[in-house]
Amino acid sequence: MSRPARTYLRRCREALKKVNPIRSVKGTRDLLPAETALWQRVEEEARRVFVAYNFREIRTPVLEPTVLFARSVGADTDIVTKEMYTFTDRDNESLTLRPEATASVVRAYLEHGLYNEGGIHKLYYMGPMFRRERPQKGRYRQFYQIGAEVLGSYHPSIDAEFLEMLVLFLERVGVRDFALLLNSVGCPKCRAEYVKALRRALERVKVDLCADCQRRAATNPLRVLDCKVEADQPIIEKLPHILEHLCPECQQHFDRVTGELKQRGVAYQITPRLVRGLDYYTRTTFEITSSVLGAQNALLGGGRYDGLAEMLGGPPTPGFGVAIGQDRLMLAVEQAAQLKGEDQLAAYVAWMGEQALPLAAQLAQDLRRQGISAELGYEPIKLKKSLSVANKLRARFAVIIGEGELASGRCQVKDMNTGQQEEVEPARIAQYLQEKLGKPSV
Repeated sequence: MSRPARTYLRRCREALKKVNPIRSVKGTRDLLPAETALWQRVEEEARRVFVAYNFREIRTPVLEPTVLFARSVGADTDIVTKEMYTFTDRDNESLTLRPEATASVVRAYLEHGLYNEGGIHKLYYMGPMFRRERPQKGRYRQFYQIGAEVLGSYHPSIDAEFLEMLVLFLERVGVRDFALLLNSVGCPKCRAEYVKALRRALERVKVDLCADCQRRAATNPLRVLDCKVEADQPIIEKLPHILEHLCPECQQHFDRVTGELKQRGVAYQITPRLVRGLDYYTRTTFEITSSVLGAQNALLGGGRYDGLAEMLGGPPTPGFGVAIGQDRLMLAVEQAAQLKGEDQLAAYVAWMGEQALPLAAQLAQDLRRQGISAELGYEPIKLKKSLSVANKLRARFAVIIGEGELASGRCQVKDMNTGQQEEVEPARIAQYLQEKLGKPSV
């Protein structure tokens, strides 16, 4: 090797020694194989529970038009004003890395005309979201969410069933120490009246609040209730509660949700200050917290958003959804079972007469807890229409409950492939279906 060549190599080696190693962007992290195995087990369990409740997966882009979030999340929210990763691309279009996925799911629902198919659409997703927040334990600038949305029903039973599903999921992944916090933020009509009362109350005390809350008092008073500054808490506790301002329709909806949760054996705590962080929520809002996470204790949250589709230029479409912070969830998971899911709906519970609905809901809950996917509607329809729905959902079996079945104490279980029917006691239906489907008991 010539002397100039040796000199050149020596200089290259010296230059390489001076280069600092490239590290991940602040607020992001790598998930290494020792961690991803547990993540996969939790995701598999989420899929299994979702499928049991007849949800199907949707995947949306991480890039969306900025206007989607400005219109849906709210132009005055901290997410839009402080936290979004927004840039202008070469076509001079403003794009944003998605800070949350509900708006994206509803955008896809409208763009592809899923509402033209009618009925209820149950969708779930998993993937990364992006917000420029202050990094801390369980919170990152690229973070992961598991979420689910129900589009197409105003019925309060949807809210209760959804919350039942989330409790089952947490139990399945080994999380035991958690609390379901529940509130109603009313509808645009009664919430507007409440906001007026809240503004009047804030005028008297806002000078004693933190700078962020002073700004929110003018731009978005509901956000004041979500303040985490310790010194502000005694003042905020004395502000009016939204539950005292609900209109009769919203109060009736909330009472129905809480009543059904009691029937389903789902424990909850009413929390009047729980308003969530996004503008599109209406009526039911909720969080599930875990004491094992310390101060930042929220595992998941969501609620009803009956006006979001209209905000995005679509037809009136009621919705209900959840976002599960997977990064925080993984901190709370003590153990997870690696179980296989099943794509085909195993059973559709067809009921006739309001007296049969409680038994139908209980049966569906029992089947799902046994790992058998089940679905039922909440609007009263005739048997022929119910069986038509079961066929449309490709259910293998239909469990029929009517006045005759209530009187005899036996349900009709119909094989939708062969048309054969058998009478089975409700307590034995799970075992009967497991035998027919060739599935082991859970």
